[in-house]
Amino acid sequence: MKVSYKWLQEYLELADVEPKALADRMSRTGIEVDDVIEPGAGLKKIVVGHALDVIDHPDSDHLHICQVDIGEEEPTQIVCGAPNIAAGQKIIVALHGARIAGNMKIKKGKIRGQVSNGMICSLEELGYSDSVIPKKYADGIFVLPEDAEVGQDIATVLGLDDAILDIDITPNRADALSMRGVAHEVAAIYNKKANFATYTNSQTEDKIEDYMAVAVDDQNDSPAYHIQVIKNVTIKESPMWLQIKLMNAGMRPVNNVVDITNYILMEYGQPLHAFDYDKIGSKEILVRRAKNGEQLKTLDGVDRELSESNIVITNGQEPIALAGVMGGFDSEITDSTTTVALEFALFDSLSIRKTATAFNLRSESSARFEKGINVATIEEAGHHAAALIHELAGGTIVEGTASQTNLTVENKEVAITLAKINRSLGTAIEMAEVSAIFDQLGFGYSVDGDRLTISVPPRRWDISIEADIVEEVARIYGYDRLPATLPVTASIPGQLTPAQKLIRQTRHEMEASGLTQNISYVLTTAEKSKAYTQYQAEPIRLAWPMSEDRSTLRMNLVSSLLENTAYNVARNNADIRFYEIGKIFLPDSEAVLPQEKEQVAAVLTGSIVQKGWQTSRVAVDFYHVKGILEGYFTRLGLADKIVYRPTQSIDWMHPGRTAEIVLDGTVIGYVGQLHPSVAKDYDLKETYAFEFNLDQVLATDKEDISQDPIPKYPGTSRDIAILVDATVTHEEIRSIIEANAGKFLVNIHLFDIYQGEGIEDGKKSMAYSLAFLNPQETLVDEDVQTAVEKVESALAEQLSASIR
Repeated sequence: MKVSYKWLQEYLELADVEPKALADRMSRTGIEVDDVIEPGAGLKKIVVGHALDVIDHPDSDHLHICQVDIGEEEPTQIVCGAPNIAAGQKIIVALHGARIAGNMKIKKGKIRGQVSNGMICSLEELGYSDSVIPKKYADGIFVLPEDAEVGQDIATVLGLDDAILDIDITPNRADALSMRGVAHEVAAIYNKKANFATYTNSQTEDKIEDYMAVAVDDQNDSPAYHIQVIKNVTIKESPMWLQIKLMNAGMRPVNNVVDITNYILMEYGQPLHAFDYDKIGSKEILVRRAKNGEQLKTLDGVDRELSESNIVITNGQEPIALAGVMGGFDSEITDSTTTVALEFALFDSLSIRKTATAFNLRSESSARFEKGINVATIEEAGHHAAALIHELAGGTIVEGTASQTNLTVENKEVAITLAKINRSLGTAIEMAEVSAIFDQLGFGYSVDGDRLTISVPPRRWDISIEADIVEEVARIYGYDRLPATLPVTASIPGQLTPAQKLIRQTRHEMEASGLTQNISYVLTTAEKSKAYTQYQAEPIRLAWPMSEDRSTLRMNLVSSLLENTAYNVARNNADIRFYEIGKIFLPDSEAVLPQEKEQVAAVLTGSIVQKGWQTSRVAVDFYHVKGILEGYFTRLGLADKIVYRPTQSIDWMHPGRTAEIVLDGTVIGYVGQLHPSVAKDYDLKETYAFEFNLDQVLATDKEDISQDPIPKYPGTSRDIAILVDATVTHEEIRSIIEANAGKFLVNIHLFDIYQGEGIEDGKKSMAYSLAFLNPQETLVDEDVQTAVEKVESALAEQLSASIR
């Protein structure tokens, strides 16, 4: 909200307070002032002129030669291109040497051979925004009132010598969305008294009953609704003081009646609406819910289809306005209007918010109905507007008000103790000082020992509980005066939880293996959420998604990694090694919230080793990806509990190059090559991936990793080569060797696999090196030979292996 400093001075004596000092003080007491704008800053040598004579330029079809009185002995000649320039007008003149908006300097010169000693200005050239310039003058110069004094500084005439406080109003302080609300706030800050002018109404002998009757279908939709009628009005341009106030508040002047409703909106925070009484079509106003499919043409000329969620103002039959949001096109105030029906009311805030959002019609009025208004001044604001219409439009007010209300206006009482205030703020404020603060705020109160009962007026509808009272005391007392204290807690040494330790270690291990971390959205599409998950469940969809691409909680990490990989590959970053640690979300029929599982996933494609003068290119393959996992689980102390089991059941993975990751007999994930058809969907070449559940890794007991000293005694090794069926896996062979080689076996190394010439079909030759070591003494050949023979016998018996 934009607050005029000069307007504020009409309510308070602020001669001793500079605008910037006021802005700083308001910001420190809870209402933030974003900026202090000085509209006239930088403008100079701009005065009121009087156009004495205007003729067409002889060498132009759009320029005019003007003789302008600027308060000097002789008129000055100025060439002007404005289409609305005419003799007899009071105009804005920038003299030779003047500065206008944008720090542009005006100089004497010649325009198509004619001398021009300055410039006749539009409001835009003085720095006004297009959004506040009256439409009548949007494409030309601004014409000043006839009583403007020739030669007078334009800053005084147009109120450019004001300071505008741009206030950022938080939702809990909607009471400051009016000049009176801000005046009350400033009065409390500086311990001054705000004075508001009174007004009188001139009424006829006519009765409101002869003009209008009001009915409301549901009092919850409109707890208070009033109509006042003003007849014999003349629609014309508003006086300059009113236009200046509206433009400085960021509103465009329209005509005297509409401007008065906007003026009251800014002064009281009370939205009003003026109908052309003769266009309403009846002497009845009915406030009701719209019917589904009902039509209304709003003031912006748009035909809108209404629904039962909209509150409408009707003439008893048809809608004539969207309550609290926008009036109807057919009953708007025009130059031919002679009788005004003035509405001042209160509407349900939730309905107004929904209607404004549905039709994208957020306005100053709807914003105030949404956030709340001062119910104590609804009628006062309406009667003040009627009095101004009488004064500025020559109207005669019809006696009485057509009303329908069940609104009870009363102060709200909140009780609190002084001890509670001091305990919350860490202060030792005395009762007298707290009482003085409530006096500044204009709140009534009573004291009973240590207990205060505060009577909060309706203008501060944001205050209802003890915490609100504590905040008010803190604001006025001064946040900068509150003592700095630290909370007293038991000393607890900071440390990571086991889960945090595992996640940190996992991140270090993955990055040590050459992978780069990704952090992706947890939202994806329903198809991708289901497509790459090992969990059989329906994904969880958001009620109000930002877009369909981000509509569903993910049930896997691979889908987002594939998106990131495809994005990079499409931009010539072909060698990708991405990983992610994050949560997936599974529905839980027995709980409101979904299950959250911590997962680890990776996607690799392209080269592991780049081609160089000493090296050949090495492409990523299954064994490289599996090796990353083996190294990771080994360093966690889980090497003996992890098994990789071939599988063909994972639809999005290659059926011949994929293995399940099995931990203590439980499948926790998978590793392998992406199915070629899936890779093709992402425009990827041969791509590998893995994903596993980190929660199960955390829950499994791990072996302690220790460093043994260098052995004192030498070890020995034996090589064996066996011929087995092609379907036998390395894991099967390794398990048999471990089970039969005895306690001195320290390592098993597969160094050769051969299929081809000399090996019958369906068979393969596998060669192993077995390392033995006795840390207590030197091994003898008999012990090693016995162990090898036992291994060979077990292999032959269990796998029908032939020893080569």
